[in-house]
Formats: sequence, structure tokens, C-alpha cells
Amino acid sequence: MILGVLMNSGKLSHTVAIILKALSLGYQFGFDIMEVTGLPSGTVYPALRRLERDGLVSSNWEAEQQALQEQRPARRYYTLTRPGKEAEATATKRYPLLSRLIPEKAGNTR
Repeated sequence: MILGVLMNSGKLSHTVAIILKALSLGYQFGFDIMEVTGLPSGTVYPALRRLERDGLVSSNWEAEQQALQEQRPARRYYTLTRPGKEAEATATKRYPLLSRLIPEKAGNTR
């Protein structure tokens, strides 16, 4: 249902498509997605919030201990939900060059 709404309303923009593709390839947190896509934080984070609100991604915070050990702020990790995976497949069909724009993340355990 959500995917149909996205497709019919034109909300499956190139920006959303590239973020979904990055998530499908193993990029899981905002800065990682910004780095691989070249999109600014003012685009990536609001899009991730909308995708989560729409049920295409889910998120969780990493353990504070891990962040402290690496001396950095805690990361919020995003993953595709089943509808998100369907939307990503649709996005890849709609924008076939996406597959060439983003390399698969090393060590990705999809």
C-alpha cells in the first residue's frame, strides 16, 4: 500500500531512491549515506525521518558504550523494512543507473 502511494504520488524521487539504494547496499547511518551519495545532511536526515514515518525504514540507536569506546557520538542505524525493500527494487527499476552510482559497502552482510 505504501509503495503504491509513493509511486502514484511521485514521492519516489531521485533523492529517496538513492537513499533507499544506499541502505540496501549496507550503508546504515546518516553520515555514511551522506558520504557515499554526496547528499547534504539537510537532505539525508529529513528524508530518513520521512522514510521511517512512512514505514520504509526502521532505526535504532547503537549502544552508548560502543560510541564511547570510539570517542564519538552514538549513531542511529537505519534498515529497510519489507516495504522499503520493495520500494528500493522499484526505485532501481525506475532509476537503473542507481546500481552504478553507489558501491556495495565492504563487509555488507545483507
